[in-house]
Amino acid sequence: MQLNEKIFVAGHNGLVGSAILKNLQLRSYNNFILRNHLELDLREQQAVFNFFEKEKPDYVILAAAKVGGIVANNTYRGQFIYENLQIQNNVIHASWLNGVKKLLFLGSTCIYPREAPQPIPENSLLTSPLEYTNEPYAIAKIAGIKLCESYNLQYGTNYIAVMPTNLYGPNDNFDLEKSHVLPALLRKIHLAKSLMNNDWNTIRKDLNKLPIEGVDGNAEESAIATKLEKYGIKKDNVEIWGTGKPMREFLWSEEMADACIFIMENVDFKDLKPQGNEIRNTHINIGTGKDISIRNLAELIAKRVEYQGKFVFNADKPDGTMRKLTDPSKLHQLGWKHKIDIEEGVGKLYDWYLES
Repeated sequence: MQLNEKIFVAGHNGLVGSAILKNLQLRSYNNFILRNHLELDLREQQAVFNFFEKEKPDYVILAAAKVGGIVANNTYRGQFIYENLQIQNNVIHASWLNGVKKLLFLGSTCIYPREAPQPIPENSLLTSPLEYTNEPYAIAKIAGIKLCESYNLQYGTNYIAVMPTNLYGPNDNFDLEKSHVLPALLRKIHLAKSLMNNDWNTIRKDLNKLPIEGVDGNAEESAIATKLEKYGIKKDNVEIWGTGKPMREFLWSEEMADACIFIMENVDFKDLKPQGNEIRNTHINIGTGKDISIRNLAELIAKRVEYQGKFVFNADKPDGTMRKLTDPSKLHQLGWKHKIDIEEGVGKLYDWYLES
């Protein structure tokens, strides 16, 4: 990629897209095409086609998606499969129609079977059933992988699909209903500590930044306390869904971005084609190859936040996949490896949360 060529970062305001945009800027890339959701709805095919025909980007990074944690995935199943398919189909097809030189499609490691071998290699894709709670989202992302792969094989495009593990970092989603486990736990423990300390200024400041179901910092203390309790937040304990036993792998979002730009600069589809007549599983895992239990993650966050309360694990709620650890050896062989482990990353995220 040349520094002055046009780069369209789809989803540049989100956790993934903002980290990638920042990484590109640090590398002195300077010609970006950016649109927020109000300016360009990627679900609308004609709007996307018109945009590509007018702007003619040289490179596309498809980080836009409808995302959420286990609650959102299991609740909004229809929206998660339909809207993600819309976004992917529109952007990838428009890229082909308009001669985009290279595209990076970001998926998720939830594409892999529930009972996949651990750590999970790329060739585990489509070998057995998916985890039920996020099956619609996973199927959409699998379709995106196959769309990239199929366009490469039929049309000679250079579209790379990458599957990051669970991400966390600056601009994360801390909405208690829709966020992923790590930012949700961090916010819940932060609010529980504030309750324990009777620190209502901090609680009100937090809810003014991000209200919970319409309840902001201007509400009565009793209304705020009731809403927090609904999400398992009390001064002396925090409720966590499931048993706490599932193992999860986490990657600092800015390192994910670094891996993505490394791939954009150094890896082409021809480098990923296996030997033989059947070409599949050309996507790339992006992860650390290390994991931590939900219980230990909560304890790690509590130590950083300095929360002295207890955790109550609600075993009546779903655990999701018990373990989901990526095998990043393909990425290592291509020349990239992570540097920030979870202990350092949790501290960095909490510092960012307090500052933001």
